[in-house]
Amino acid sequence: MLAGNGSPTSQPLPLVLSGFGPVAQEFLARIRATHSQDFFVAGIRGHQDQILLDPDSAVPARPLWTPLTPITGFLSATGAVALIQATPSSSGAHPRAVEESLTALRHGIHVVTATKSHLLTHWQELAAAAQEGGSRIRISGATCAALPAADLARLGVQGLGCESLRACPNGTSTFVLDRISAGSSLVEAIAEAQRLGIAEADPSADLSGSDAATKARLLAGLLWGWDVSQIRVEQEGIDDDSLRRVTAELGAGQRLRAVATASLKQRLHVSVRIEALEPSDPLFHLSWTREGHHLPVPRGRGHHGSGRTIKPGRRRPVHG
Repeated sequence: MLAGNGSPTSQPLPLVLSGFGPVAQEFLARIRATHSQDFFVAGIRGHQDQILLDPDSAVPARPLWTPLTPITGFLSATGAVALIQATPSSSGAHPRAVEESLTALRHGIHVVTATKSHLLTHWQELAAAAQEGGSRIRISGATCAALPAADLARLGVQGLGCESLRACPNGTSTFVLDRISAGSSLVEAIAEAQRLGIAEADPSADLSGSDAATKARLLAGLLWGWDVSQIRVEQEGIDDDSLRRVTAELGAGQRLRAVATASLKQRLHVSVRIEALEPSDPLFHLSWTREGHHLPVPRGRGHHGSGRTIKPGRRRPVHG
């Protein structure tokens, strides 16, 4: 039988890390640097290979890894209490993300994921698997870098009457729009973002609004219990047409932002639109190193009667 949540122990708890790209490598380094008394990575699953690790052992060179085996046996061999997913949100990696998550959750093993694709397609199935296994799934790493945005949506504003969500959850879009406002062309802004390592080699998911829409869908699902797979999306990308429209409307002192919105007034609907924001807007002050969300609540029901805005420091690839 697979290891589950276990009982309190003074020994660090084993984790399994799925994926070993830059995000996963940073996660491993931070676990070892700051949380080694609590957790250790007992195993890593790459694209086609895997490795078992002792708490203090170095990660061997890839030729020493063994071929990938079924997730059930690997979780059992490690005694993992949690599966950490940092695989690409791509169609090719999607079946594996689904299988690994459902298997872990059904066997009482928690899932912490920065992968988005299976959340969009299997939202209800993942919830059912977690209930079946008495486990939990946490998705802040998939919704807004290191921000606890998902936890805020799931718990922080519950009971406060939150009826809408506004977010700038994509740093690449913010950087590109700021560079365009400073005089760069769209092509120049994208090239600069790629040179600095902000944008992917293929930035289409960021610039089309798809990434922002995905994150807003996930947060709306947590806020209002919507089935994420059923949410409709209307998105405006950053292109020459949208820039001509919004530049013509841009006033003095305003900033361009790609804003994702959702509201109870329009159920199961998320939109992403390029907007010109005033300095009074909570999202106006975000820079490309920051992602943020604003969750308005009725006056008198929050600390300041207007809502919750979360704005982090520099983004870090660590799960919330």
